[in-house]
Amino acid sequence: MSAYPAWTPAARPGIIPLHPLGFGTILGRSFSVLRHNPKVLLGFALPVQVVSYLVVLLGVVGVGFLTFSRLETLRWGTDEFEAVTAGSVALTAATGIVLGLAAGAMSVLVQGVVVSEVAAAVLAEKLPLRALWRRVRPVAWRLVGFTALVSVAVFLLLGILVGVLFLVAQASLPVAVGLIVLSAIGLIPLSLWLSTKLSLAASAIILEDAGIGQAIGRSWRLIRGRFWPALGIIVIISVVFSAIGQVISIPFSFLSSGLGTIIAPTGEPDATSIIAVLATSVLVQVVTLAIQAVAVVVQSTAVALIYIDCRMRREGLDADLLSYVDQRDAGATGLPDPYRAHIGRETPRPPAYGAYGVQPPSYAPPAGYAAPAPYGYAAPTPGYPQDGGYPQNGSYPQNNGYPQNNGYPQNNGYPQDGRYPQDDSYPQDGSSPQAAAYPPAPPAPPATPATPEEQSPTRWAAPGSSEDRDDR
Repeated sequence: MSAYPAWTPAARPGIIPLHPLGFGTILGRSFSVLRHNPKVLLGFALPVQVVSYLVVLLGVVGVGFLTFSRLETLRWGTDEFEAVTAGSVALTAATGIVLGLAAGAMSVLVQGVVVSEVAAAVLAEKLPLRALWRRVRPVAWRLVGFTALVSVAVFLLLGILVGVLFLVAQASLPVAVGLIVLSAIGLIPLSLWLSTKLSLAASAIILEDAGIGQAIGRSWRLIRGRFWPALGIIVIISVVFSAIGQVISIPFSFLSSGLGTIIAPTGEPDATSIIAVLATSVLVQVVTLAIQAVAVVVQSTAVALIYIDCRMRREGLDADLLSYVDQRDAGATGLPDPYRAHIGRETPRPPAYGAYGVQPPSYAPPAGYAAPAPYGYAAPTPGYPQDGGYPQNGSYPQNNGYPQNNGYPQNNGYPQDGRYPQDDSYPQDGSSPQAAAYPPAPPAPPATPATPEEQSPTRWAAPGSSEDRDDR
């Protein structure tokens, strides 16, 4: 067996990097998660949204039809007619509220499945719907209870506000109108603040197995310090899908009104025009439901990513996730859930800029070393030019230049071999021993006297010369 560890492949990347996330990363990955497991997300969210809408619609229409049909047997304007009308309105409204809460409960179950899917996708795991529901099922009633608690609190707050405004209106109508306007303006930031502070409670219930009260407290603490990024992401996603819904529904509304005019130009509706208008309305509702289903998935994904980011920043969740991924890819099995490890752990964070306080004095320079010169260009010194960009250290003596070399030391020469005669003709060097001179050259032999030139019996001479006269 080799002493070296076995090779393991690199960790599979999830939908997000395993470190604290930025605003753009959370916003962008909230939309890209649909590509990771669209069959589970849209295949579950869309049918649940459609069923919830149909239940609310059929329930309200059915109760309204049964209650208001009694008015046909009563005389209009009588006390009994007024009482039945008020009762019918109250019963229909109560039915709508109850069924609306039920639809909200179904929506929070969709959010639970989406949160479970996002938690698995962060770890590069792709789970089927059955495995995701197995994680949500034990906490389903807690999710429903949390939704019901928040809804009841909102209805109580609105009821108290309406009651106060009604009492004020009895005394002074202009004052009541002013209070209504101020209340409407004040409720918008209040609802945004409260919904953002409680947005992580469902994720805490699902991933931490927390109770309702504990989940509310966890959401309140985790969102601290990340409130504005979370609010911005939630508002942007809501505005985007609202705009998409309006852009798609407006053409269908024009189409519905145009079909009615084309089919019944005289203004007398018949069965064909009614069917056309109803078909267009149903088509608009189907498209709206599809957009709402996608919006629920994207917004739930954003909330889950905000929850993971907050835990990374406050509790070091990224370290637990990295450890889990490394061990899983190395072949380990039966690993504990990393999202339920170190819940509530506080990791130290670096202090903000300027929050370090008074620092202790720095160390003094050792004895014998002067303080460094101030920054800037120093004056030139003799010798080699100093670089003015760096502070000159006054503790070291400045070099006035390299000493001049008076010449390389003379070599005393290699020992001479006495067998070879030394030449004395070279100039004497005081720094080296004198070499023996070569012996003088032998004298040249005496020159042989030139023999007199024999007189030629016939030779040419210039006319009129002495030689010419002698010959004559």
